[in-house]
Amino acid sequence: MAIDLGTGSGQAVLRRARQNPKELVIGVDADASAMADSSRKAAANLRRGGLPNVVFLAALADVLPGPLAGRADVVTVALPWGSLLRGLLNADSELLDRITACLRDGGQLEVLLSATERDATTSVRLVDDRDAANLASALEHAGLHVVEWRTADASDVNRLSSGWGRRLGIPERRTVWLYRARPAQAGRRPHAPSCRRRADERASRVSGRGC
Repeated sequence: MAIDLGTGSGQAVLRRARQNPKELVIGVDADASAMADSSRKAAANLRRGGLPNVVFLAALADVLPGPLAGRADVVTVALPWGSLLRGLLNADSELLDRITACLRDGGQLEVLLSATERDATTSVRLVDDRDAANLASALEHAGLHVVEWRTADASDVNRLSSGWGRRLGIPERRTVWLYRARPAQAGRRPHAPSCRRRADERASRVSGRGC
């Protein structure tokens, strides 16, 4: 099972469900109206493109996990805004505990984040390697094991985003960061995670900074 938290329009949920017809994909967002069109498409007759493996849930992140406790193989959060963005940028341990409580053993959290000095929704910026490394360290201290963090590329944005990334001009005009993490094992001492990036030109360009 996959959960897309802060799914917005839900387009990413529909895309994933079509690509993985045997996987249950749940889109969660506080704004039910944003998901309405995708919900109607998923509920349509199979011959008209309906997707029986899709569920949309109108809920705030702070009410998780509820019935989703320990169920998901992956929880994705793509380009959140408002309180969800602020909570992730500040590595809010209570929020992270609620999100990761949805994961089964071995499950993974995958997050796309972007925040510049011009953004009014948060005072925390995520612009360069140093910012990204500081956030990775904060996530570790909040109880996560950060498996990977790096600048995201167009394929990451296309795979995870519902279209907001393209409207923002990501990654051509705005940098976005990808974090993959799992709940840390009990008793594990947090440490600053090492940089792990794809061996491509984008990675080479930023290699060696902020680590």
